[in-house]
Amino acid sequence: MAARHRTRGATAGAALMLALTGVLAGCGGDSPGDTARRAESAVGSIASRATEAVESAAAEAERRLGDIQDGVDVKGDVRAGEPVTGSDGRVRSEVTVRNTDDAARSFAVQVDFEDSGGRLVDTVIVTVGHVQPGQSATATARSTHDLSGDVRVEVARAVRY
Repeated sequence: MAARHRTRGATAGAALMLALTGVLAGCGGDSPGDTARRAESAVGSIASRATEAVESAAAEAERRLGDIQDGVDVKGDVRAGEPVTGSDGRVRSEVTVRNTDDAARSFAVQVDFEDSGGRLVDTVIVTVGHVQPGQSATATARSTHDLSGDVRVEVARAVRY
């Protein structure tokens, strides 16, 4: 019985990865913003699945963020606020980005939600567009499904483009 569940989970994980790849692959001429928005949408829909799918979505999101053309890793310029659980059971965290570049830039930020044991329970990508030089801006990272217990948030990856 356990082997059947593992097989079903592996098959579901593979199908989810194929769907994510298809959604994100798109046309080669897409802008970095289009790529980030597709990643945001795809990760949001996939992350609500079982743990394997969440981990797969997180790995794929990180890979796709790395594919943003002319993207710069700026994890140090991004902060996630304290997580707050809304009346709908979804956990939210305010994400603040600071543009240290000399031109207006946009950001794609992967935010991981972890349980008290440090286990990944959800992941999302939020985008913040057109932040002026030297300025900060915020967006809200919202879990894709209800999360209970002590939930922590972590900026897993941030790309400025």
